[in-house]
Amino acid sequence: MQASSSPSSASPPQGQGVIKAFADWARTDGLVWLYLFKTIAAALIALGVAMKLELPSPRTAMTTVFIVMQPQSGPVFAKSFYRICGTLVGLVVMLALIGLFAQQPELFIATTAMWVGVCTAGAARNRNFRSYGFVLAGYTAALIGIPASQNPDGAFMSAMTRVAEISIGILASGAVSAIVFPQYTGELLRSTVRRRFSSFVDYVSASLAGRIDRSQIEATNARFVADIVGFEASRSNAVFESPDSRMRSGRLARLNTEFMAASTRFHALHQLMNRLRHAGSTVSAKVTIEALEPYFREIAPLFDKAGERVMSAADATHASAQLSQYRAALPARVRATRDQLVATLANAEKAASLLDFDTATELFYRFVHEMNEYTATYASLAVDTHSREKWIARYVPKTNLFAASVHGVRAAIVMGLLGAFWIATAWPSGTNLVLNAAATCALASASPAPTRMSSQMAVGTMIAAIVGMILTFGVFPHIDGFPMLCVALAPALAFGTFLTTRPAYAGYGMGYCIFLCFLAGPDNVVQYNPSGYINDAFALVVSQIVSAAAFAVLLPPSTPWLRNRLLANLRGQAVHACRARLQKLPGIAGGAGLRNRFESGARDLMFQLNALAGKDETFRQDTLRWMFSTLETGNAAIDLREELSALPVHPRFDTHAPWRTQTAAALKSVAALFERPDARRHAAALLTTTAAIGAAQAVLEDVLREDAPREQRHALQRCLSHLHFIRTALIDPQSPFAAYAGASGADANHPSGKRPDDTQGANHAS
Repeated sequence: MQASSSPSSASPPQGQGVIKAFADWARTDGLVWLYLFKTIAAALIALGVAMKLELPSPRTAMTTVFIVMQPQSGPVFAKSFYRICGTLVGLVVMLALIGLFAQQPELFIATTAMWVGVCTAGAARNRNFRSYGFVLAGYTAALIGIPASQNPDGAFMSAMTRVAEISIGILASGAVSAIVFPQYTGELLRSTVRRRFSSFVDYVSASLAGRIDRSQIEATNARFVADIVGFEASRSNAVFESPDSRMRSGRLARLNTEFMAASTRFHALHQLMNRLRHAGSTVSAKVTIEALEPYFREIAPLFDKAGERVMSAADATHASAQLSQYRAALPARVRATRDQLVATLANAEKAASLLDFDTATELFYRFVHEMNEYTATYASLAVDTHSREKWIARYVPKTNLFAASVHGVRAAIVMGLLGAFWIATAWPSGTNLVLNAAATCALASASPAPTRMSSQMAVGTMIAAIVGMILTFGVFPHIDGFPMLCVALAPALAFGTFLTTRPAYAGYGMGYCIFLCFLAGPDNVVQYNPSGYINDAFALVVSQIVSAAAFAVLLPPSTPWLRNRLLANLRGQAVHACRARLQKLPGIAGGAGLRNRFESGARDLMFQLNALAGKDETFRQDTLRWMFSTLETGNAAIDLREELSALPVHPRFDTHAPWRTQTAAALKSVAALFERPDARRHAAALLTTTAAIGAAQAVLEDVLREDAPREQRHALQRCLSHLHFIRTALIDPQSPFAAYAGASGADANHPSGKRPDDTQGANHAS
């Protein structure tokens, strides 16, 4: 009986195991096979429709599918939209160029090369699929114009049919992506939001509890940078996908902005506490740490509900309410703690301790405020419409104008040289040589490693040429009808599509798929022309090899010059924070416009530098230190400028008051230090910041003696806190300025910059 019952009792677990294994496969490799099936189906549908309509080049419709198709529907719609826009712009420009220079091939090639260069520079300057729109504006001009220039009388009809073929490929991609087991970017966004919120809460809790080391902090913040940039790309794609995504787009943009603010505030607070712990032998450091640690222990429980960590947007409503109550009670509690310190500290220790305490509590309060806003926006995603949707600030990418211009000049040079070669040799496949060089330069310029991308595309094209020759001359003559054509093409296309799903082989797959369609894609009237085929294949490979050589020789992106320029741009964000106008956004307090540009620009530049770093861990860590220093100092500078702009009306707060003049000099010297860092400028920044702190403290003493209104005292205390934090950031032993600390006369072991022979009090507080 026991033996007979054993199989039946074991069968349910076995069945559940099979179901679980299938579910795991469906979430991983199953998605790859689904994407492969959808891409091939869309390509064959586009080919069939174009052939049925008897368009002259159905292969263009099939090629468009492989250019546009993405695993999620949102990117397909976004890419299709920008492809249509770029195609129409390129069409108009090329018709104008043909009308002007059809009889002058040299001028026609020169102006086309200039236009492609401008579009390539625009592609390098922009982000996401807006960049792709610029690529298509240049590539379409070459694709339509160069062949049409051989027959100017038929240029308009050729352009119209080419647009029709591209449109068929776009429609086929969109229809298949949206109908056949659609994968929505909105679902990916929801999981990303949930994962990022929970991971950030865990990071905050672990950091405040002292359970995280420096390497983990760097790795976590590097991941946050990639998340922020990738999240903005996904959000901009999801807008094209569904009404639900459009209804939440403003809140998602706000969520990204508030996450940047919260993570920056927390890192600044964590770094300040680390500096105080590093200087634990000083009285002010001990007092501040002991006073604030009870507050830190209160943060983690605010994100719990019924003993469980808050995960979903619906549950975040509870955490948001708890944070609001905590935030409302915090100022009174901090004032009580401060009064206790004033009563217990000796006069010699009071100034330094209170300045450290005020700086830390100001950062703590701002972090709680930013975290409350972030949690409230996350909670608002649980409903379709919400007042937090009305958000003006957006992620603002930052690129180097010189680097973008280099990409454009490089593309123009390559196209000009190959165009001159075509004119000089009258090569029958010269049109393919020139227009493919334009496409390769434009597509590869958006890659962090364009030389490798061009080389991989060249190898993929070589493989496509061999496979295409087998299909064109060995298979197509022996088949009849469209179904058999699909059977012959599907395996060959599947190989290339599979390569595009593997990041390491994406360049090979792209070159293979696009140019297999170009070489072996059948037309309505198939021509048996081996010599023409070989010429076309050779022209395609040569154009890609020349493009790869141009990327490797003409100011290659991987060289130190670009890294140094991007690093200078990253430091320049702090300069911008000190000097740029405080742009105010409607309905948002303070200089939110400047802060938003500063935050998003610094992270975008960091993302680009990470991509260029490759395996150079030393450069990556150095870049992270510069990002931390830039974000800390830049945010403190913006906070200080906001406080100065909101000071009460009183003669002591006049812009020409000595302490205001000293503060302006401090901001100016800090900006000069980030502009061109060296020991002399570092010493000057420390000196002027010290002078500004001393001058502000003198005014604060006058305010206290006169028993002036509390608003004046609090405003001065906040200004002092921001100045003090800037100074501690400049002498942080873990910052890029640590090398200058000795030359500046500051002791990195003390957050005040105090040397061992300094006395307590004003010197320490400054």
